[in-house]
Amino acid sequence: MKLIISGGGTGGHIFPAVAIANEVRRRHPEAEILFVGANGRMEMTRVPEAGYEIVGLDITGLQRRLSPQNLLFPIRVMRAVRKAGKLIEKFRPDAVVGVGGYASAPVLLAATSRGIPALIQEQNSYAGLVNKLLARRVERICVAYPGMEKFFPAEKMVLTGNPVRTEIADGQRAEALSFFGLAPDRPVVLVIGGSLGARTLNQATAAALPRLREAGVQLLWQTGKAYFPEAQQQAAPFASHNLQALEFVRRMDLAYAAADVVISRAGALSVSELCLTGKPSILVPSPNVAEDHQTKNALALVQRNAALLVTDAEAPVRLYDEAFVLLADPNRLAELSRNAHQMAYPRATTTIVDELLTLIHPRKNS
Repeated sequence: MKLIISGGGTGGHIFPAVAIANEVRRRHPEAEILFVGANGRMEMTRVPEAGYEIVGLDITGLQRRLSPQNLLFPIRVMRAVRKAGKLIEKFRPDAVVGVGGYASAPVLLAATSRGIPALIQEQNSYAGLVNKLLARRVERICVAYPGMEKFFPAEKMVLTGNPVRTEIADGQRAEALSFFGLAPDRPVVLVIGGSLGARTLNQATAAALPRLREAGVQLLWQTGKAYFPEAQQQAAPFASHNLQALEFVRRMDLAYAAADVVISRAGALSVSELCLTGKPSILVPSPNVAEDHQTKNALALVQRNAALLVTDAEAPVRLYDEAFVLLADPNRLAELSRNAHQMAYPRATTTIVDELLTLIHPRKNS
């Protein structure tokens, strides 16, 4: 079996792609899997770190403002499609998977024009531009949220959820409290702004440190690399009260297990992890993303009473007011947890690979 997986640009595209590849390899250890990404983007380092070969295309997206770069866009696309076509003719895949991002467009175009089966995986509740444009060319579209018929042909869609690490929900609270040095009789707030951090969450959290200390609330504050030196200084006077600034959290299973409330951006994978772990959350969507899709991700939970939403603009004033009110309401915490759990798709990765294998010739799926 030979498979090409294309796309990237952000962790929200890369991690699902790697999860799909891992599940294919678990079932078919002999499978040959080639990734195709965009030169200069994070997939060019993250994918090899996961143990897979990747080839880069010289492709970028359209600028959302008037830019001379946009004049070169059609030329870059044509060149990328030609290179993708040569890759496909040389590698001869049985199927192609697109996970969104710049690089998936030329690969899917080249593959579908040659009659190779193709599948798209859409992580967000508001479909990305590439996936919307290519939906009619592919055989299957795996989506993470109900109601995606407004973007894609209903007959091609399968509701699968997002591929996330299922072990993220396996952490035990006792081990988590010991790992982070937390007291068992005091509540814990976990703040996660993604691997790069989130300025608004960091500023609001720094301002709330005295209130957290006075209320006896413990804090695990994932700051991101760029913000860590300043946050570390801000948190240092409160260290004896278990208010911890952390550059990066490697044991997210234990961080979730320790948390009573999670404050987070609303990226697709973060939202999926919150549902899988069933954690009560306050979502602060990033305003700096295409089509404001993080707000739409957050609303998918809020409308089912599975999370709270505070806008980025409101966060400096409202965020920790909401957190303290939520921590004081056990019934509300339980309700949010229960409803979030009901939105989880723990078998997302296996379901996507099931769909992928049905596209490949039956002898390959034996």
